Amino acid sequence: MIAAAHPLAVRAGADALARGGSAVDAAIVAQMVLNVVEPQSSGIGGGGFMLHLDGRRGTLAAYDGRETAPATADASLFLGPDGRPLPYFDLVDSGLSVGAPGLLRMLELAHARHGRLPWPALFEPAIRIAEEGFQVSPRLHLSIARSVRRICARPAAAALLLEPGGCRPKAAGSIMRNPELARSFREIAAGGADAFYRGPIAQAVAAAVHAHPERPGRLTEADLAGYRALERAPICGAHRAHRVCGMPPPSSGGIAVLQTLGILQRFDLAAHAPGSLDAVHLVSEAYRLAYADRERHVADADFVAVPVAGLLDPAYLGARSALVRPEASMGIPAAGRPQGDAGHGEEPPRQRPPSTTHLSIVDREGNAVSMTSSIEHAFGSLVMAGGFLLNNQLTDFAFAAADPAGRPLANRIQPGKRPRSAMAPTLVFGPDNRLEAVLGSPGGSVIVQYVTKALLGLIDWKLDPQQAVDLPNFGAQASATTLLERGTSLEALAPGLRARGHRVTIVDLNSGLHAIARDGEGWAGGADPRREGTAMGSTRREGSAMGSWQREGVAHGDALR
Repeated sequence: MIAAAHPLAVRAGADALARGGSAVDAAIVAQMVLNVVEPQSSGIGGGGFMLHLDGRRGTLAAYDGRETAPATADASLFLGPDGRPLPYFDLVDSGLSVGAPGLLRMLELAHARHGRLPWPALFEPAIRIAEEGFQVSPRLHLSIARSVRRICARPAAAALLLEPGGCRPKAAGSIMRNPELARSFREIAAGGADAFYRGPIAQAVAAAVHAHPERPGRLTEADLAGYRALERAPICGAHRAHRVCGMPPPSSGGIAVLQTLGILQRFDLAAHAPGSLDAVHLVSEAYRLAYADRERHVADADFVAVPVAGLLDPAYLGARSALVRPEASMGIPAAGRPQGDAGHGEEPPRQRPPSTTHLSIVDREGNAVSMTSSIEHAFGSLVMAGGFLLNNQLTDFAFAAADPAGRPLANRIQPGKRPRSAMAPTLVFGPDNRLEAVLGSPGGSVIVQYVTKALLGLIDWKLDPQQAVDLPNFGAQASATTLLERGTSLEALAPGLRARGHRVTIVDLNSGLHAIARDGEGWAGGADPRREGTAMGSTRREGSAMGSWQREGVAHGDALR
């Protein structure tokens, strides 16, 4: 089964699985198609994280394809002439925000270890779609419309995303083609990831970053040539009778999800209906504590000491849980002091706008992939090279190097460092250590809340994956504010939450969860109705090596089985 963010990507991934491809093969095929049809969210100009389960060996690996800061990056990178941090959007649409992309190196590393189909074949569907064109979806049209002024100021991006001769977004239903991206894909298919990180494509990337008219960046060809994807040890923790596994630093997603679940252990959430006042209050309070710890303690562990074991220690989480009062909100949370605390400063909380994608895959051998990838803000930095958009992931660093007290911030900018992320690809195992669920979501800094909501739906409330991703969204970060999803039943909780001391804000919370969960001896899939993704599964007929694929397109509210 595969669940991903666009029907064309789902179909391409499903076809790869039907040809005998592995979960990793299908992930690469689907991701390349997403680069074409979902350019606002991800692609080879960005990075990502992948969790992989080897079904035969039972081994779990975490692959890190997060972007890295240029070798010349330092504490002055995001500061203006007055020594103060530049405005966020001045940095987003600039060369300064572009890190060395990591996605292709990560996928190449995973393919070398777990792939079955030849590397060149994995690019064929994306090349065909880029050359022949695809219909602009309503979601892509809306994404362009929301960023049309930004796009109009960038000629290369405008040529791809806008109607000719003006600043009008491509209409829904119109045909978008990207022959330049198809040419880049052909080079990478023939030459491997080296064709991206060295040679003409790398030269074009570095030149585009340096040629930015207002704020040229520091990324060089040497930064690209030196990029390395990493395999890291996943982090796991218990929730009820299940084992939940996620990404380690530089992602904060795995830690924050596991902390939230650990803080909630003493509460019987099954006794509270999903979307009830008590459930929303308790879970939001747990989020506050997890995010407070995230802002202080979590960053790239290759550069700073991150007290992972201390943050996930049951005794520490029990002490944090004691701060949650059923009758009243704690308001603004404080970071804890776990074992191994390195004494970093307090980073002010900052919302990161979402533009990311996620896919979940299980193949017929029991291998599984949960992969979240991103170019950061919608359409990244709007710097283009080779037909693809480059990321603005360096804005995920703290803009200052120290807090007002002079204590260094864990997530400060350093040469070669990977910025902290909230991406949270997740795998869930049952009491018998059998894989039970594969899930993840886009959503910027709110990813942790989307993924945790779905986990609680699956584990505590015994929902199927479609019901779990359909649940209304809510949450909190390191502040007194609780967010409720606009247009949902949760809006009615606002008075009750305010009575408990929450500051309530009603907002759009556009998750993009894609989940697969065990359904007897098979699988059920769910795709978030807030976006355009689908799920697609197959059954193997007796005597058939290929199996038959069910029609794509989840009927939302009824899981695809």
